[in-house]
Amino acid sequence: MTGATGVPGVGAPGVPGAGGPGVPGAAGAASDRVGAEPDAGGDGDGTTRSQLSLAQRIDAAYLDLTPQEQRAADFMRVHLADLAVYNATEVARLSGVSKATVSRLYRRLGFESSEDLREHVRSLRAVGTPIPSEATTPHASHLEQEVANLRAALIGIDVVAPARTIARAGRVLVMGFRNSYPMALHLRQQLVQARPAVEILPPPGQSVGEEIPGLQESDVVCLIGFRRRPEPFGRLVAAIADSPASLVLFTDPSGRKYARLAEHHIECPLDTVSAFDSYAAPASIIGLLASHVLAENLRDGGRRIAAINAVYREIDELEGV
Repeated sequence: MTGATGVPGVGAPGVPGAGGPGVPGAAGAASDRVGAEPDAGGDGDGTTRSQLSLAQRIDAAYLDLTPQEQRAADFMRVHLADLAVYNATEVARLSGVSKATVSRLYRRLGFESSEDLREHVRSLRAVGTPIPSEATTPHASHLEQEVANLRAALIGIDVVAPARTIARAGRVLVMGFRNSYPMALHLRQQLVQARPAVEILPPPGQSVGEEIPGLQESDVVCLIGFRRRPEPFGRLVAAIADSPASLVLFTDPSGRKYARLAEHHIECPLDTVSAFDSYAAPASIIGLLASHVLAENLRDGGRRIAAINAVYREIDELEGV
């Protein structure tokens, strides 16, 4: 795909991402930065207080707090998720201090009110930050949210068009970083059974810059970018869009801003009632998409699956095959 302009390309050396290969390491753009507005205070290294999470603010201020404030801060540190709904009176009662102490602590941490703090905690969860809590999530609530995610993801989704694009590609190049990397591996594992020439990019320990110039018109890049994306993600999307290759982009709702640069955009909700994002919907969509890719060329796909199973049996690689 070509036509994206005005966005720096990707060519900087890779920076290792947790759980996956390197991503371009250019810094400075704020396309995926949360809470970058200026504010008074900081941690002494140029980071403003508004850029710090609540836990970081507590840790930075802890030694300067009074014993009563520390008691409230200890409670808050353990019940971060609950602070999205607790008001100052509830925090005071549960931590065994006065409401005046809690109000004073909130101000020392940079919050004007309990609602300000609650909104901060809710915003952290909205961008995928795990929020610890002593309370466990009821299984029924977890199931209800998982079903809601699957329903939102699958009702009305069009996987036929992206499946046809993937099936007809010369090469399919799958990319994903950080928490998206396991989903990229899953997508590659499904597609490689349906068709040949499916690769993970970049190779482990390498950077993206070497890969982009070699993209061809017959290539399809499947890029997975769920929230908490690496900062250069937007520049990577633009660089792929500027290349001759087609782009199939997978994101959660926070990635809609990149959809216009892709031939196909598949949106997957990650909402959860627990501390960590849910990847049930992405995994389900990947399985559905791969099935449609297989159906696009069922004869050759069937032969490939049979050949793969024959090799499994020959080298005794899998149980029960």
